[in-house]
Amino acid sequence: MGLYNNRIVVKVGTSTLTNDAGKSDLRTTDRLVCVLSDIQNMGYEVVLVSSGAIAVGRNKLNMTSKPDSMRMKQAAAAVGQCSLMYLYDKFFGDYDKTVAQILLNAEDIEQEEKKENLINTFNALLEMGVIPIVNENDSVSYKEIESEDRLFGDNDMLSAVVAVLCRARHLVILSDIDGFYDHDPRLYPNAKLIEQIDTIDDSVYALAGGTGGMRTKLQAAALATSQGTDTIVTNGKHPEALYDIVKGLHAGTLFPGKI
Repeated sequence: MGLYNNRIVVKVGTSTLTNDAGKSDLRTTDRLVCVLSDIQNMGYEVVLVSSGAIAVGRNKLNMTSKPDSMRMKQAAAAVGQCSLMYLYDKFFGDYDKTVAQILLNAEDIEQEEKKENLINTFNALLEMGVIPIVNENDSVSYKEIESEDRLFGDNDMLSAVVAVLCRARHLVILSDIDGFYDHDPRLYPNAKLIEQIDTIDDSVYALAGGTGGMRTKLQAAALATSQGTDTIVTNGKHPEALYDIVKGLHAGTLFPGKI
C-alpha cells in the first residue's frame, strides 16, 4: 500500500522541550503545539513522537541530579509521563485539538497481532482528527532506557518505526542543531550544513562520529527512507520550519524516500 501524502510524523527530543536549567521550556512547547495544530488545520494528519518523560519527572520529583538506577529512572518516567501529557493536553486544548497517548515497547512492534492492532489504533485516531502523542513505555520497559538490546534508542528510531507503521509521507526529527553537518558545528565554527543526503552509507555515518544523537538520527532516516518516507532533520527550537517542510521547501537536511 502507498503512503499517505498528508500524514506527517514529528519527533521532538528532551533538548527541545527543556531549557538550560533542565526545566520545561513552555514557550518552545507552546510554539511547537501551535504549529502542529495549524498544520492539522491545513489538512494534514499529525503524529507527535515525544521524549522528555524522565527529565520532566525528575523535576516534578525535585531530584537534584539525573537518576542513575533503573528503578529511579522508571519512577521518574512514570511521574514525568503524566506531567508531559498534562502539558500537551493543555497546550493542544488551547488550539481546540484533541490528543491521545500511545506508549510503546519493542513487543508492540515485534508481535504481528499487536502491531496490527497498533496500526488500526493510529488510523482510527487520525481519521477522527485526534493527534496521537507517542513515547517509549519507559516505566515498564527497561530495554528502552539503557539496554544494548533496545529497539528504539532515544526515540529517533521509534519515530521512524511510527512513520513506517502510519505510512507517513514525512518524518521530521527535531534536533538541537539545524541539521546534518560535515563536521560537528559545536566544535567546528566553519562546519557546513548538508542540505540533502540521498544515500546513507559508511561515509555519512563517519561524519556523524561515535554513537551519539546524530548517528541514531541517521539510523532512523535509513529505516524511514527505505520505506519511501522523506525524512528531515531540523532545529526543534524553530518549529516554524514545519511550514516550509509541508510546502516542499528547504529546511534542515533532507533524506529523500527511496520508493
